[in-house]
Amino acid sequence: MAVGEYPFPSMPPLAGIKLATASAGIKKPGRQDVVLIELAAGTRSAGVFTRNAFCAAPVTLCREYLKQASPRYLVINSGNANACTGERGRRDAIATSEAVAQLSGVQAAQVLPFSTGVIGEPLPVNKIVNVLPQAHAGLSEANWEAAAKAIMTTDTRPKGYTASVEHQGKTITVNGIAKGAGMIKPNMGTMLAYIATDADIAQPVLDDLCKEAANRSFNRITIDGDTSTNDSCILMATGQSGAEAITEASGDLYEKVRGLIIDAHEYLAKCIVADGEGATKFVTLAVSGGASQDECLQVGYAVAHSPLIKTALFASDPNWGRIVAAVGYAGVPALDANKVRIHLNDTLIVEEGGRAEGYTEEQGQAVMDQAEITIRIDLGRGGCAETLWTTDLSHEYVRINADYRS
Repeated sequence: MAVGEYPFPSMPPLAGIKLATASAGIKKPGRQDVVLIELAAGTRSAGVFTRNAFCAAPVTLCREYLKQASPRYLVINSGNANACTGERGRRDAIATSEAVAQLSGVQAAQVLPFSTGVIGEPLPVNKIVNVLPQAHAGLSEANWEAAAKAIMTTDTRPKGYTASVEHQGKTITVNGIAKGAGMIKPNMGTMLAYIATDADIAQPVLDDLCKEAANRSFNRITIDGDTSTNDSCILMATGQSGAEAITEASGDLYEKVRGLIIDAHEYLAKCIVADGEGATKFVTLAVSGGASQDECLQVGYAVAHSPLIKTALFASDPNWGRIVAAVGYAGVPALDANKVRIHLNDTLIVEEGGRAEGYTEEQGQAVMDQAEITIRIDLGRGGCAETLWTTDLSHEYVRINADYRS
């Protein structure tokens, strides 16, 4: 079950990136569940990761390796998170990186490992290592969709983005893939994202772009309020477009590339929400009129995480009193309820401390019957605004998570 149309695009080759998949049978025999990504020499990479204290062994290792060397390979497995696996988990993640390093003649610290799947189970590292030669031999510029499918867990469809921009006769491309459907909440969700460009971007600029783009996208989505142990988002710049180098955060070329990179992150984040576990609604929460960004986020998350609101959304029930209650308990200091205005799409439902004059149940029902809904909340306190994206909570969400390990 998923909301809307988010077809996987026709992904062009991106100079400096090759991908391959293999079947290790980690969770299901025959399923493609290992991905190998090769980065050309000279590629720069940046990453943001989960803030969960029980972060998985590969997350810890990626953070360390990114400080030591420029990555040349990424190795990803689905079906097992290698999280909460102690020292053995760390050894297994290292062994996976070392196996790729031996195949390719690079340092182990140049191979970033990633895992997604069930928490607490030992990584079947031998299964993964055994199929790495096959993956290495199959590296190709054409395997973006295959890679997007192989990293899926409870996702119902692969998620991809591509766009290009012209600059002084050179074409610069951004490609990206992501996975995620449940256990989604900043910072970040049970999600993996790999976004690459052939632009030449200096490392400090790339680091800042990675953080900015993730903050505006993957850190603004929530499915169920649970933050995963394995979240990872990697931004790569191969520098092989032939365009001039971007050495500072200014100028026409920088703005063009920044726009594509942010678009890629936001689009993939929305793909994750639209494919949320059991989702039947895609909900935009636009909170404005805040005295600060933080209080806008407070209100947005209070609404997004309310089980009563999420189940009303699933039932297409315009029970707007639940929205009002969540805004009221969000913890905004000295909130003046009389100044708060709430819309469902363009329909004003609340103003001056009560139901808007002229609002009818039929108007609310017409909005709630739609698959994509915007809840707009104006706090009437200042000039700050934030936008979040979330879903409803359905019977199917309960079934998926009740059956996840069986």
